[in-house]
Amino acid sequence: MQIRPARPVDGDRLVTLRHALWPDGAIEEHAGELAAFFDGEAREPLEILVAESADGTLHGFCELSIRAYAEGCRTDRVGYLEGWYVCPADRGGGVGRALVAAGEAWARHQGCTEFGSDAEADNQVSIEAHRALGFSDAGLIRCFRKDL
Repeated sequence: MQIRPARPVDGDRLVTLRHALWPDGAIEEHAGELAAFFDGEAREPLEILVAESADGTLHGFCELSIRAYAEGCRTDRVGYLEGWYVCPADRGGGVGRALVAAGEAWARHQGCTEFGSDAEADNQVSIEAHRALGFSDAGLIRCFRKDL
């Protein structure tokens, strides 16, 4: 398994993987966001890494950014795991661990000394995966919004 930066040729498969992670977004929305990323027009993510097998199959991805603030962090430049997905058939085999390790290396290269992430409060699979990779709980918040 190779972890590498995403390329435009990965676009169609990445749309499918992103939709599996974030099913509330329409396929067209994911495609548009990826097109903006590959065209250099997206503010976030700053990097997308993919896990690719020797036959060219993508088994997962992670999206990375740098945040000025992340819950529980002390610095104002935090590498952040914005999205992390491994195909269900590939879970438990180290693909997720390799993606996160590559994401951490990317953040270090960007000058970050902390790495943050989040998970939905009821996503026990993600919570356990984060803990297995050395993340510690930084808090639990509920976010609110309203139209003005």
